[in-house]
Amino acid sequence: MKKKIGVVLSGCGVYDGAEIHESVLTLLAIDRAGAEAVCMAPNVDQLHVINHMTGDEMDETRNVLVEASRIARGDIKDIATVKADDIDALMFPGGFGAAKNLCDFAVNGEHCKVHPEVLRLVHEFKDKQKPQAAVCIAPALMAKIFEGTGTSPVLTIGNDADTSGKIEAMGSRHQNAAVTETVVDVENKIVSNPAYMLGQSIGEVAQGIDKTVAELMKLL
Repeated sequence: MKKKIGVVLSGCGVYDGAEIHESVLTLLAIDRAGAEAVCMAPNVDQLHVINHMTGDEMDETRNVLVEASRIARGDIKDIATVKADDIDALMFPGGFGAAKNLCDFAVNGEHCKVHPEVLRLVHEFKDKQKPQAAVCIAPALMAKIFEGTGTSPVLTIGNDADTSGKIEAMGSRHQNAAVTETVVDVENKIVSNPAYMLGQSIGEVAQGIDKTVAELMKLL
């Protein structure tokens, strides 16, 4: 039976949702690894909507789950309905949505709050010692979730001093890595990769995400 890998999406679009390249590359890597992707997202409104041509904020409201369903081709679950027992591993693509919609790290940094259903599911995975992965800015989300749990996961967002400093302020340990490298915290069963925090091309981001999924599968 195929392993089921949960993919937590945060909308659709790098500036206000899930990074589309990272999300699609994650789904492709999971399929090529012989596993089944289970897409999910919280059923909430986005923090805001960005015009991706101009970078300007738009005067409209969009729902994270509805927008994420674009990437999942409609095959998506409300994260509130998903339990750790339903899937074997969990992965978070990046994009500003991970730091705006899954938590508010983009606004409040290390003092951010995490969406309660995201918090619940990651804690369930931690408690059951099931593997998780996060790429791009999503490791900052993981750092917040693990804050105060008595564990200090090793994570990477690449080499940005400001962001890595905030990750360490939340109690995690940051390790610099290149876009094609992964950081594997075997003890806490977390894999992380910088993706477009450093990536200059979709090809090198694909290499990093392929390695991330491969390491995630090894932890199973």
